[in-house]
Amino acid sequence: MKTPMKKRLLLIFIRDAATLHESLRTYGQLKDVDKPLVVSGILLALREGESHNFNIDDLTGDTVKTDGDKIMEAIKSNLQRSNVQPTTKRDKLINQFRIITDSAKLNTIDSQLGMTPLHYYTDFINKTIYRDIRYTKSSEDYLGRFYGEFMSYSGGDGQSLGIILTPKHITQLFCDLVDLKPTDTVLDPTCWTGGFLIAAMHNMLSQTVDESQKRNIRRNQLHGIELQDYMFTIATTNIILRGDGKSNLKNEDFLGQPAAKLQTEAMATVGMMNPPYSQGSKEHPEEYEINFIKHLLDSCLPEARVAVIVPQSTMVGKSKAEKQYKADILKHHTLEGVITCNPNTFYGVGTNPVIAVFTAGIPHDENKQVKFIDFRNDGYEVRKHIGLVATPEAKDRKQYLLDVWTGNVNAPTEFCVKSTVEATDEWLHSFYYFNDEVPTDADFDKSIGDYLGFEFSMIMQGRQDLFQGSGTPRKISELSGLHWKNFRLGKLFDISRPKARSKSKYQSGSVPFVASGAVNNGVSAMLKPKVGEILDKGNCIIISPVDGSTFYQPIDFLGRGGGGSSMIILRNDVLNEFNGQFLAKMIQHTFSKYSYGHMASSGTAGREVIMLPVDNQGQPDYQYMEQYIKNLMIQKYKQYLTIICQQKK
Repeated sequence: MKTPMKKRLLLIFIRDAATLHESLRTYGQLKDVDKPLVVSGILLALREGESHNFNIDDLTGDTVKTDGDKIMEAIKSNLQRSNVQPTTKRDKLINQFRIITDSAKLNTIDSQLGMTPLHYYTDFINKTIYRDIRYTKSSEDYLGRFYGEFMSYSGGDGQSLGIILTPKHITQLFCDLVDLKPTDTVLDPTCWTGGFLIAAMHNMLSQTVDESQKRNIRRNQLHGIELQDYMFTIATTNIILRGDGKSNLKNEDFLGQPAAKLQTEAMATVGMMNPPYSQGSKEHPEEYEINFIKHLLDSCLPEARVAVIVPQSTMVGKSKAEKQYKADILKHHTLEGVITCNPNTFYGVGTNPVIAVFTAGIPHDENKQVKFIDFRNDGYEVRKHIGLVATPEAKDRKQYLLDVWTGNVNAPTEFCVKSTVEATDEWLHSFYYFNDEVPTDADFDKSIGDYLGFEFSMIMQGRQDLFQGSGTPRKISELSGLHWKNFRLGKLFDISRPKARSKSKYQSGSVPFVASGAVNNGVSAMLKPKVGEILDKGNCIIISPVDGSTFYQPIDFLGRGGGGSSMIILRNDVLNEFNGQFLAKMIQHTFSKYSYGHMASSGTAGREVIMLPVDNQGQPDYQYMEQYIKNLMIQKYKQYLTIICQQKK
């Protein structure tokens, strides 16, 4: 079976990146930050070759006018030819490329290569990525790709600076979500290597055949700001190579620029941004991602469409400052929707991202129905030695998302929830969604089977009378014929968490140690309590905040506490071994939406909603729940006893 073209090109790219990285390291002995700068400079020199002002054959290793001098001369000419203004900006770029002239290693003929490393790199780049960038109509951020590959090979990823580059399929998705038009002006105030601007340029150019409009798009309708000097240089090179005659990029601190000034300078009708991650703190609240969003919204024209990709935690807003920023956003701007992305979108980084879309300059209507979408299943998956790649389902999954986003398709709530919002809400699908599907007998049958598997270990410890006298199952109504009602957990239960405990601090014993886990009722070990230690009382429901696994715990136990992953304990006065099983299943029905990247807490648990069957007074029908589970457990118990008896014969 032939390898699809896109996958084959990706494999070739990865191979070329590995080869280039190895040669930059071996022959040039370059620091991580200098590698993409050398590549960028060579690309500009090759572009100057199109004007017959640079030739690879002239890189002879001369010691008077070095290969670096010749490449730098071509870089200067190309920056001038590209009309990069002002002169101070051009000088700043040239200064970033000084490694090309200053490195003796790069300019000395290598005995193994038979040429200077600069000659070797220039020839390799010319034969690999240069032609793809210059002559292929693609929105691929090649320099960003190379930067990412270089960092992964080097063991560095720029995360100390919050640098997480945006994949191509996300930059393209942004263009669709904001309905980008060739008349728009785009601002990316933290542009890194220029990925969003490249995608926007490609999208806008593809919508027009007017050459005058195309020139205007390149020269006047793309604006970027980048703080890091070397990133600014890479981004500028990226845009110039796309035929941009002016390159409206600035090497500035976005947050240090007044919003009113940026609004009048860029006149942006569209904002796109992937801000620095995890830089904010109580001491520096202005560095929180949510403040970057607020400042971008303030910096765009009224009614501008703005899309950002940020960690899920940004939409939660735990600190006082973050909550205030969220309130300020709703006061002046409109939240259109939030899309939960594939956890592997930034593969290898460990960030669970979301895309948030806003309309700038229009205060949020308190009655507005905001879209919250679960797009974790986006059709992309991680492949060994390749990274994140599209599966055959990716195209259809994206189209479905866009159809739902534009209102052409009504989606089930498990995919899209529409809700009014408040600043104190967690602006996430998982916050507003609860599973409103009535479970089936099969759903309960499996959970009871899992529970009895746990119970039989208890039966061997003297609980043989668990079902003695239970009789035969009683006839009751089917689940589908019941009247169901929604209840908040905080109204039904007392919610707590156990004290901090570590399994490693205990010896083996006979008391269950319950932690966050999806099997064996969460019991991970049997331990011996410390002298005088008070156990956590049984007859409770336990929720794992990591994955939403939920269990009824019948007996006293040692609960794992401490940290965000410690279990959540629910108790009330009517709970017993039977209705507790029913309640646990319904709670898990709702909490299955949680994950390690967005864990539940005792606070969120209290706000969550579950469906329960109700009696004639509209109250939870605990008697029905009890009898329903008894019926299932009697049947299961008798099946298990039959199996045990057969095994003893």
